[in-house]
Amino acid sequence: MRIPSLRPGVLRRALRWRAGAADRPRLHPASLWREAGGLAEEYLHPVLGWCAAMYRRWLAPVLGVVSPLGWTVAGAGALLAAAGTAWGWQESSAAALLAAVLFVLSIAFVLGRSSYAVTLDLSRTRVAVGDSAVGSIEVVSTAPRPVLPARLELPVGAVTAVFHLPRMRPNVPHEDLFTIPTHRRAVIVVGPVRSVRADPLSLLRRQVTWTEPQDLYVHPRTVALGTSAAGFIRDLEGMPTNELATSDVSFHALREYIPGDDRRHIHWKTTARTGTLMVRQFEETRRAHLAVCLSANLDEYTGEDDFELAVSVAGSIGRQALAEQRELSALTQRGPLRTEGARHFLDDLTRLTGASMRPGAVDAARMTADAVPSASVVFLVVGANVTPTQLRAAAAAIPAGIRTLAVRCESGAAPSRASIADLAVLTVGALDDLGPVLRKAAA
Repeated sequence: MRIPSLRPGVLRRALRWRAGAADRPRLHPASLWREAGGLAEEYLHPVLGWCAAMYRRWLAPVLGVVSPLGWTVAGAGALLAAAGTAWGWQESSAAALLAAVLFVLSIAFVLGRSSYAVTLDLSRTRVAVGDSAVGSIEVVSTAPRPVLPARLELPVGAVTAVFHLPRMRPNVPHEDLFTIPTHRRAVIVVGPVRSVRADPLSLLRRQVTWTEPQDLYVHPRTVALGTSAAGFIRDLEGMPTNELATSDVSFHALREYIPGDDRRHIHWKTTARTGTLMVRQFEETRRAHLAVCLSANLDEYTGEDDFELAVSVAGSIGRQALAEQRELSALTQRGPLRTEGARHFLDDLTRLTGASMRPGAVDAARMTADAVPSASVVFLVVGANVTPTQLRAAAAAIPAGIRTLAVRCESGAAPSRASIADLAVLTVGALDDLGPVLRKAAA
């Protein structure tokens, strides 16, 4: 990139100002400011842009090699050199010279170019809490000659794993395995893999990135609920409603034929017996449509562990519904969750974060009633701090005819079942209690 040249308009204005006082026009101060602004816009801005581009291209990579410790030593050395020159302190001059020698020696450790082909492979990008995520790093030297030992760094979330490469010959692969512990639900960013050259004192640090980062989803732990859990309706006819229809699978009664009725629904035996055309009449049915309403308000939980238990409970109910190919809707105060498949559903639960917020379980129940009016069963997954009055208000927000169950999550509590009017309240103290409690509710 070359320095931009002055435009003809700028040159004319500059020559005009260089003319004699007699030829120089008298300008108002505001006009002077406008003139200066025009000069800055037409000349200074391109020059500053050129300087910034040169800095990013040439100077920034060089300055980026110096570590924070290196900048500290360089600043201290400059101060010591200034003090030694100003007051004649030989000790300060000697210390400044030592700092300069250390910098010169450290340059030898970061010079040179490495050429690698690095592959970062995670055997599984989605694991459950408690399962170990296993991965590997394969490094192949693409240089024509053997390369000296080096160091690789792999950021894993907030920590960094270090791998030491031996002296490598060309095209000979070297593989390192690693394991990532998964104690909490999270999305962990793994990578990118970078090679690092540094001096023993870490004054200079040069790194080259070789791979792209990858996301590791640590899904909440889930359990299978069994075959008789509440809310999983097995009846192929679905739940009958009071709406009558001319075509469905739930038979209601026989009535006289009306012009326009489908002749396939004529009941010929009754027609032959009565001498009048009779057709079948049906009740509209609906298949099982589950709605899971998970409260993300941390004020309703006694601790972080209770909220994680609630996420696991919601994940277990939703995953069971999807495994049985039931229609599923899942919502929180932060909005709906994807339910196209178990993978998307658990991914959204993994990203979900709780917070202290104004909307509570009652507001979440109202949102669910508005978003899923055709649900057949609604699960309200809440914390132990939700009062019976709030549970009653949440159940009242669900339209009549929809079976509603509230699951209170309280770590360490004994599993139990209670009722508030028509609302079944299930208390779960551990994730393994969910299946037995739901089976009792379904009995």
